[in-house]
Amino acid sequence: MTSESSKTANQKTDQQLHKEKMQKQKERVDAQIAKNSIERGVAILMTGNGKGKTSSAFGMVFRALGYGQRVGIVQFIKGAQESGEVNFIRQHCDNAEIYQMGTGFTWNTQDKAADIAASERTWVVAERMLADDQFDLVVLDELTYMIGYKYLDRSKIIDAISNRPREQSVVVTGRGGGRELREVMDTVSDVKNVKHGYAAGIKARRGVDC
Repeated sequence: MTSESSKTANQKTDQQLHKEKMQKQKERVDAQIAKNSIERGVAILMTGNGKGKTSSAFGMVFRALGYGQRVGIVQFIKGAQESGEVNFIRQHCDNAEIYQMGTGFTWNTQDKAADIAASERTWVVAERMLADDQFDLVVLDELTYMIGYKYLDRSKIIDAISNRPREQSVVVTGRGGGRELREVMDTVSDVKNVKHGYAAGIKARRGVDC
């Protein structure tokens, strides 16, 4: 056998090995898909110290809107600063309702009583959405901070998420949240902070960070 034909034979062997490996992987994936038979909305927690939790939640918002679904978005803390995602939704998406607490970060307000009152008003909106089966997806952005600061009753939040309409999905974002919240969620993602341009003095940029 010539060196060229030997090389071709080895390539065929590599291709066959790859095909067999991918076939086994496909069988495992197909088996898991066939096994998963529960049809209902999911509860997702995006937590951790890394960047991208809210961005990920808005990715799901745009995904839902792409299917013509109705979306409710409640932003705790945020609202004092401009947001590209919110601007776009308000300009182009009639199938989404947005409510922002609008007070900004607690270290800026420095008024605990006012922050608690604002969070309670905002929770009324969130609770209404969580009870409304017309919403396919509800996003509760930065809700975990309200739990951590004890501005809102943790048990009321967990009850509202647990007892929402069966087909409704909910996404909660923010650092922490506590064990009880993690337990009631179907999916929990912990976003790690490996490196952030902010620490190197790079300013937040429109279209990327806000």
